[in-house]
Amino acid sequence: MSQRSEWIEPGAFQVAPGVHRIPLPLPTDGLRAVNVYAIEDDEGLVLIDGGWSLEESRRQLETSLKEIGFGLADISRFLVTHVHRDHYTQAVAVRREFGTRVSLGIGERPTLELLTAAGPTDRSPQLEQLNACGAAPLIERLRAVWKEGGHNPSEWAMPDDWIEGRIPVPLTGRELLAVPTPGHTRGHLVFADLAAGLLFAGDHVLPHITPSIGFESAPEASPLGSYLASLKLVRELPDLRLLPAHGPVTDSVHSRVDALLDHHAERLDACAAAVAAGAGTAYETARALTWTRRGRHFDELDMFNQMLATTETRAHLEVLVTQGRLRSHVEDGASVYAP
Repeated sequence: MSQRSEWIEPGAFQVAPGVHRIPLPLPTDGLRAVNVYAIEDDEGLVLIDGGWSLEESRRQLETSLKEIGFGLADISRFLVTHVHRDHYTQAVAVRREFGTRVSLGIGERPTLELLTAAGPTDRSPQLEQLNACGAAPLIERLRAVWKEGGHNPSEWAMPDDWIEGRIPVPLTGRELLAVPTPGHTRGHLVFADLAAGLLFAGDHVLPHITPSIGFESAPEASPLGSYLASLKLVRELPDLRLLPAHGPVTDSVHSRVDALLDHHAERLDACAAAVAAGAGTAYETARALTWTRRGRHFDELDMFNQMLATTETRAHLEVLVTQGRLRSHVEDGASVYAP
């Protein structure tokens, strides 16, 4: 097993006094696992994120908690960084069984209202978003997937409380600072333990990959603009240890933030060059770029990752328009870009 994949091994791994990293499995997902963090508290445990609500994930969580002398009933609260399935749905499932308190950032409310509804329709914001990207082939494939079912509103529920703004979250023996970091999702939060020098970063700052930008059930107007601003906001905090949702713990948030800012500057240049070479829509631009660390062509990606690539490309193109490097107009509902 490579050093980069060692972090997915099951167990409970102490990363700081009273703080344990617990990787939980993900189904047929390139990320392979999600880290939840168990913080020991006089009332039991507080968990940063909950994992995906799957039988295998629940078993692994129970086994890992047992290693440190706890069970699911000892979890007093989930502090969830964002509403994506691999972070939120198991917190909802545990709450239904044990009454555990679940807290989430207020910016996730529009997305969660859609997720708890009956299911996607032709007026889904995701379809509208793909239409604005000029991605007709992806729209047809997404409609076909939706016809097969798969959306289960019962997996989702509103939290017990919404975290609004940059506020302290007191625990027994420590205090976390909740910091809104919109971009990956509009309501994403990170939690900083300034005294212990730790940042529970969710998907905002990841050590080896870049988080997706711009594809969610209720997207905001400028997700990349928000993400870049959120990176700079986290850069203004002290340089903390990075406790990410995907990947190993690393020693410096600042160094990774700097690398992510450089990456997006390079992607902005690549998008501008693709438009200068003749790409018009976000879909055409995405097809002209390479993807993942392996430099894959767009056609090598599965449908879900093609959608992520397309909407992320649109987010970059919109920033280029804001910067005055591109101009845009609308044709048949799709944004068309030009130098």
